[in-house]
Amino acid sequence: MTTATQTRTITVAHSPDSDDAFMFYGLATNKIDTGDIRFEHTLEDIQTLNEKATRGVYDVTAVSFHAYAYISDKYALLPHGASIGDGYGPIVVAREAHKVGELRNLKVAVPGTMTSAFLVLRILEPDFEYVVVPFDQIIEAVRKGEADAGLLIHEGQLFYQRLGLQKVVDLGEWWKEKEGLPLPMGGNVIRRDLGPETVGRVSDYLRQSIQFSLDNRRDALAYAMQFARDMDTELADRFVGMWVNQLTLDYTERGRRAVQRLLDEGFERGVIPHRVAAEFV
Repeated sequence: MTTATQTRTITVAHSPDSDDAFMFYGLATNKIDTGDIRFEHTLEDIQTLNEKATRGVYDVTAVSFHAYAYISDKYALLPHGASIGDGYGPIVVAREAHKVGELRNLKVAVPGTMTSAFLVLRILEPDFEYVVVPFDQIIEAVRKGEADAGLLIHEGQLFYQRLGLQKVVDLGEWWKEKEGLPLPMGGNVIRRDLGPETVGRVSDYLRQSIQFSLDNRRDALAYAMQFARDMDTELADRFVGMWVNQLTLDYTERGRRAVQRLLDEGFERGVIPHRVAAEFV
């Protein structure tokens, strides 16, 4: 007598960004055989995901590495799915030319206090005035004069100049000069209480999804385009290429070291209140 296999549902949450959509293409369109595990996808902005992760809402979720500092008791890092910029990262822009040393005198529009971009900016300049603005409205806030400068974490990194804004600092560039390491922005985490077998399987399926997208780039990009705000295909391709690459498939020792360094530096500068170990499944 055979018993019917029971389907297990795993909730997965990520941001509605073209790079995240590209990464999850294989899973979201059922191109990966996941056996008796069914994935239920939710799309929310990164600030919301960070906040919900503190409450353990989703089984698997994209989070900022800054937020990981507050959820590491509930979640462990998956060994793939990270957005890591090697020599580039979030950019502070302004209407007029400013030097980095002037940041402390500027009011900066930031996409959320739990974002990694905010953490790195606080490491660079601990003392500046800021206002939290949804990440896709930051450029507009700067152009309208509602803030002196803005911290860009999305596609605006590629076209802010077209809108008449100027770069104050590229945080990924600054970080690489300072630390000699790439700058980790966000990763995927999984609830520790799912148990080792489920964690292992889910981890494997997510890795397969990223590999599938890299192997079927054109199809995955066409899927991701529906989430690409204000971008043509060429720009979306560039953006996805920046944030979904070999370090996404596997952090490597260098990538893992970069995550730990960011968390350590956040603690040493007093932005993160306690030491945090980056634990990977």
